[in-house]
Amino acid sequence: MSAPTPPVHLVVGAAGGIGSVLCDLLRERGAAVVPAGRRVDGIRAIAADFGTEPEVLDAREPGAVEAAARRTVERLGRLDGIVNLAGSILLKPAHRTSHEEWRETLAQNLDTAFECVRAGAATMARGGGSIVLMSSAAARVGLANHDAIAAAKAGVEGLARSAAASYASRGLRVNVVAPGLVRTPLAANVLASEASEKASVAMHPLGRLGEPRDVAEVIAWLLDPATSWVTGQVVGVDGGLGTLRAR
Repeated sequence: MSAPTPPVHLVVGAAGGIGSVLCDLLRERGAAVVPAGRRVDGIRAIAADFGTEPEVLDAREPGAVEAAARRTVERLGRLDGIVNLAGSILLKPAHRTSHEEWRETLAQNLDTAFECVRAGAATMARGGGSIVLMSSAAARVGLANHDAIAAAKAGVEGLARSAAASYASRGLRVNVVAPGLVRTPLAANVLASEASEKASVAMHPLGRLGEPRDVAEVIAWLLDPATSWVTGQVVGVDGGLGTLRAR
């Protein structure tokens, strides 16, 4: 009797702080991972560890993720999940945000999410699968100086709910993970000083910042067929930031 074929997941932004941890976690659990993104050296290193082909792409470009998803199916025979970890952080009020910064924030966060949904619908809508997108606690609770990023992430959440409804009958699930502040290279500028780090920690009722594995564990859970009755959800992984006022 042949061994079951391992699930295959396409991870966009695989070389980032959360992405690299997620890839290791999925490998530990027996999945095949196709790393994708713009950081060529990083995704090639991850692909070498997995024995898969990397997908060097810019997820902002129309059709780039879909093309990678189709190549993945051609090479590996299946695709079970797509994760979008492409994104950015912009901390400015609206009047100090340039048009270019606004457009780039939308492109990095909302456009990439839309491209991942399109790719999943094109390649997984017959056999089912899981799409996991990234939002932020800032989309739920008003945080000063998060105007552009909060708008982009709120768009991601609306996209996920609509897409989850559009593709539910085909077994394609769409969910969102909404972290608080996580210790990753992307957050380095926010945590540049001891004072800013202390203030950031104080915002989270659980009294600490997130670690990449905190978020990766929930993404992996949403990819797992064990959660096949979960769709259209926004899961806060934020130390209570999005819903609690403990102090």
